[in-house]
Amino acid sequence: MRKRKVKHYSGIGGQAVLEGVMMKNKDMYAVAVRKPDGDIAIEVDEYHGIAYGSKLLSIPFIRGIFVFIDSLILGLKSLNYSSSFYEEDDRKATKLDEGLEQVSGGHENTLLMALTTLVSFAFAIALFMVLPYALSEYLTKYVRNDSMIAIIEGVLRIVIFILYILLISCMKDIRRLFRYHGAEHKCINCIEKGRPLTVKNVMKSSRLHKRCGSSFILFVMLISIILFFFIRVDSYVMRVVVRILLIPVISGISYEIIRLAGRTDFFLVRLISAPGLLLQRLTTKEPDEEMVKVAIKSVEAVFDWKEFLKDSFGYEIDDSWLEDDEKPEEEKK
Repeated sequence: MRKRKVKHYSGIGGQAVLEGVMMKNKDMYAVAVRKPDGDIAIEVDEYHGIAYGSKLLSIPFIRGIFVFIDSLILGLKSLNYSSSFYEEDDRKATKLDEGLEQVSGGHENTLLMALTTLVSFAFAIALFMVLPYALSEYLTKYVRNDSMIAIIEGVLRIVIFILYILLISCMKDIRRLFRYHGAEHKCINCIEKGRPLTVKNVMKSSRLHKRCGSSFILFVMLISIILFFFIRVDSYVMRVVVRILLIPVISGISYEIIRLAGRTDFFLVRLISAPGLLLQRLTTKEPDEEMVKVAIKSVEAVFDWKEFLKDSFGYEIDDSWLEDDEKPEEEKK
């Protein structure tokens, strides 16, 4: 096969989950999980999003807000599915479980997901928005320049985020999550480079991708430095409120940048994508072949990569291209 350097946009994306990978293509998503017994479980479903069918999704800088919210909802839903395979079956129901069941009317999982989303969002705001601001305000005793304080606040925000990543990466489960994150990226890069989706090809592909959520978060922090530099108010409380209220604006701008980065390869785009790719060296790790097999199952459940290679690169793939353990059962006999 002739090597191709061109990279085409596939439109698929995903995230790592507990012992697995979620992949989304348009309105369809699949979660593939390596179960404790070694088998791979796959759930395929539709997710339309909170603004499905609305014209808001076609408006630049507005659509990113809904994409961000949808990614949080679908991400938690996928994580709940993957973690269900590792819950203790003999765990006795507590009074809290019984109370949640009564309050939710039998929909305790949905209620828990909503509560988890709110708590996680509040924690993220406190850690990455409020804390850097509070620390920078303390430094006003020593630094009198408001512009410098705004820059220091942004730098502190990035430092806290990197320290947070380094801290959680010490946990065994998080390290495995980062390896599945690498498997997700490798699958997408393999397809977008025009290679058949085999374990061998995926393992050779890069674990870094410009459309990664890690890059999105870094863009959020960098853009917040710019906005907070120019938007200032006198009241301490209002400064905190403004930072929270600007989160949708910041996420909308960040989405447009990362969307552009995933579709073009201009020098300027590569330049602004470089910091995010560096961050991904912390949030992705090299997977093993078993992890890659899980990621491939997730891709194939929602995306016809053979048709994509035919349309985008001009050649057809038959089963002779596949490795033996990836061929249909009838071909192995």
